[in-house]
Amino acid sequence: QVQFVESGGGLVQPGGSLRLSCAASGIIFRIDYMAWYRQAPGKQRELVARIGGTTTSTGSTNYADSVKGRFTISRDNTKNTLYLQMNNLEPEDTAVYYCNRVPAFVNSWGQGTQVTVSS
Repeated sequence: QVQFVESGGGLVQPGGSLRLSCAASGIIFRIDYMAWYRQAPGKQRELVARIGGTTTSTGSTNYADSVKGRFTISRDNTKNTLYLQMNNLEPEDTAVYYCNRVPAFVNSWGQGTQVTVSS
């Protein structure tokens, strides 16, 4: 059973930082392209950042233009854990953040972690 458990969200002021974590189980984590997605109220879920696995450009990263230079995705294959370091946060980053494979396991979305950027 594929499962993703996200954590680390919270309320932060503009310009602040947060580090999200995602514990994955039920998959061969090190192999897969993994990603962080987010969904803001009234908007579709979007891919924010992704990172290659051992069979797909190990460690290579890609970012949405809106977060490039502010967010950093990383992974620890020994812990089956995905991370997202978010710096210089903006109100537009407010959303529920999810992790999943690329392409996503459509029936295995976790509960996500809420990130709210507000003064």
